[in-house]
Amino acid sequence: MSENAVCTGAVNAVKEVWEERIKKHNEDLKREKEFQQKLVRIWEERVSLTKLKEKVIREDGRVILKIEKEEWKTLPSSLLKLNQLQEWQLHRTGLLKIPEFIGRFQNLLVLDLSRNTISEIPRGIGLLTKLQELILSYNKIKTVPRELSHCARLEKLELAVNRDICDLPQELSNLLKLTHLDLSMNNFTTIPPAVLNMPALEWLDMGSNRLAQLPDTIERMQSLHTLWLQRNEITCLPETISNMKNLGTLVLSKNKLQDIPACMEEMTNLRFVNFRDNPLKLEVTLPPSESIDEEEEQELFGLQFMHVYIQESRRRADNQVNCSATLPISINTDG
Repeated sequence: MSENAVCTGAVNAVKEVWEERIKKHNEDLKREKEFQQKLVRIWEERVSLTKLKEKVIREDGRVILKIEKEEWKTLPSSLLKLNQLQEWQLHRTGLLKIPEFIGRFQNLLVLDLSRNTISEIPRGIGLLTKLQELILSYNKIKTVPRELSHCARLEKLELAVNRDICDLPQELSNLLKLTHLDLSMNNFTTIPPAVLNMPALEWLDMGSNRLAQLPDTIERMQSLHTLWLQRNEITCLPETISNMKNLGTLVLSKNKLQDIPACMEEMTNLRFVNFRDNPLKLEVTLPPSESIDEEEEQELFGLQFMHVYIQESRRRADNQVNCSATLPISINTDG
């Protein structure tokens, strides 16, 4: 073996030893860094948990997490240690998402995360079988998961001012206890079938959407007593609306209605209605009030206006029929 070969072999051996040492050193540094990061996370989680515990209050016998106008873009997993919570009230916190572990809060009755920047509802929401109220208004939600239908005790759902919600999954008609639904200021062009088939629904707000017409099947909502439809693009009302026997409040201001159907006279439970700012084809004048107090309370486009309008429409139709009946008949005697 030549002297050069021996020298090269020795150099390579030394090189391998150093490379091994460097590799081991780098691995030690990586482990040390990961350990330090883990300690930092543990510390941050403990700090966050301490801060969250300070936000827990008791009100009306409920354990509530209440945070207002304080930045919490994400919620730490340490929150799971507070699984006895029955209500979350987090408003204007900048919260970006509902944590995936939300389904583990089995005692939750109210989840109020309105006025944040939440973009989606996790499917785990369906695990909250005791949930009674879900309030997610003023966020950036675009779709609603079908898993929400598993929240069998849900009574109140508010999704107002999310701007881009345009439909609901059909499965939500299985929410048999839902009585209150707010879908105002979104992007609906029709009342979703899921809503029409909610058997217990009493209060519905679909104002400030893009509704062009109401479906004939609107009469399915037999439990409904309050319906807000202001600021849409509705041009006419279906005759079947008169079959909504429990409807007491109907708001139709700022639409494109040209007429009021005569069948609405049959809605004997109707106590408040508003037709203001619609391009109705008839101009009617309400009879003068007997006193100043009555005049102040009189709703210019309310219930009395509706009845006077229908009577005037019927009167004009009768006059037209009479005029047609009394027109002279011309007999051609030529030839």
